[in-house]
Amino acid sequence: MSWNPRSAMDLKREFLELALREGANRRELCRRFGISPKTGYELLKRHAQEGMQACTPRSSKPHKSPSKTAGKMEDLIVQLRQQHPSWGGRKIERRLLDLGHEGVPRPSTITDILHRNGLVTREASEASQHWTRFEHGAPNDLWQIDFKGHFQTNAGTCYPLTLLDDHSRFNLALNACSGMSTEHVKSSLHSVFQRYGMPARINADNGSPWGSPSAGGGGLSELTIWLVRMGIRISHSRPYHPQTNGKLERFHRSLKVELLNGRCYSDLEQVQTAFERWREVYNHQRPHEGIEMQTPMTRYAASTRSYPSQLEPIEYLPDDIVITVGWNGFIKFKGRKLRTSTALHRLPIAVRPDPNNDGCYNLYFCHQRFMRLDLNDTPPLNP
Repeated sequence: MSWNPRSAMDLKREFLELALREGANRRELCRRFGISPKTGYELLKRHAQEGMQACTPRSSKPHKSPSKTAGKMEDLIVQLRQQHPSWGGRKIERRLLDLGHEGVPRPSTITDILHRNGLVTREASEASQHWTRFEHGAPNDLWQIDFKGHFQTNAGTCYPLTLLDDHSRFNLALNACSGMSTEHVKSSLHSVFQRYGMPARINADNGSPWGSPSAGGGGLSELTIWLVRMGIRISHSRPYHPQTNGKLERFHRSLKVELLNGRCYSDLEQVQTAFERWREVYNHQRPHEGIEMQTPMTRYAASTRSYPSQLEPIEYLPDDIVITVGWNGFIKFKGRKLRTSTALHRLPIAVRPDPNNDGCYNLYFCHQRFMRLDLNDTPPLNP
C-alpha cells in the first residue's frame, strides 16, 4: 500500500514520530496507517539519513536559512504572527527555534516587536492568563471528547467533533460532522481507534449522545455501552461544569480564535480541509504553554491497546447476581422494580452487594459501575 496523496506529508510525519517512540510496535503502526511494512521501514531508513526531510518530496526547498540579520528576524516574527494571529511571544520564540533559526530574541522582545508593528493590543496582552491544570501521567490514560457547538456553512450546519489526549494535548480527531448522532461519533472513533489504538478512559460532557447521568442509568447510552464493551472506562463532566473537560475547552478557544471567527465556509468538505491543515499546525508546530512550550506530538505515543476486531462476550464474577434488562431499562430485584438505562435492553448486568452497607448494591455493566441501589430507600412492589 502507499500513502494517501492528499495528506501524505502529514501522515508520514505522524507515522515517523510515533514509530520512533521507544518501544513502539512498528508493524502494528504500519497496519494502522494502512501501509505495508516495506513502505514503513523504507521511510524509517530515509529518516535515518535525512531526518524529517524524508517526509517531503526531494525537490522541496529547505526552510529559511538559520542565519539572518536582525531586520530579517523581525520580518520572520511579523510573518509568523500574521500566519497565526493568536500566537504570543513565547510561542513564536519556540517555533522559530524549532525551525532552526539563530539569533531568536526573547519572548519579551518579540512581544515588543508585535506591539511596534500593531499586531497586538494592550487589552489583548492584559487579558492573557496562565492556567495550571491537573494532568494525567501518560498518553492515552484519558481522552476528552465533545462537540464544539455548531456553525453555518453555505450548504448547511457543521458540528465540529473534537478529541484530545489529556497528557499531551495531542488532537486525535477534528471532524466536520453534519450532525451529533451516535453514528457520527462512532464513525469518527472507529477511524481514531484504528490509527492510535484505544485509551484507558474517555471523559465526555452530559447529554446526547454521551448519556445523561442526571436522568438515571448512570449515563449509559448506546454510544457509551459500545465503548464500555471494548474495555474503555467512561466518565462524565459534572452538569453545568464544562471545566471538567478543561483542556478540551481550552482547545476549543484556540480553534475558535484561529480558525472559526470571521470565516465563511461553503460546505463541510471545505471545513474539513481547513481542519486538517490547522490540526497539523496545532499538533506539530504550535508550542503549547500548558506543556512547557513543547508541541503535542513530542509528548504523544500511540496506545499499546489495539482496536478489537470483535467484541468480547460479557462476563461477570461468580458471585454476582446477573439480571437481563427488560423493556425501557427496567429490572426486578428482591421485590423491587428499578429503572436503569433503556440502552441496556436485553443486555445482562451484575448486581453486586456492598460489603460495607447492608441492603445496598452496586450495579455494573461489564467493568463499569453505573448505579447504586439502596433497598432501605426503595419500597417493595405491592403484592
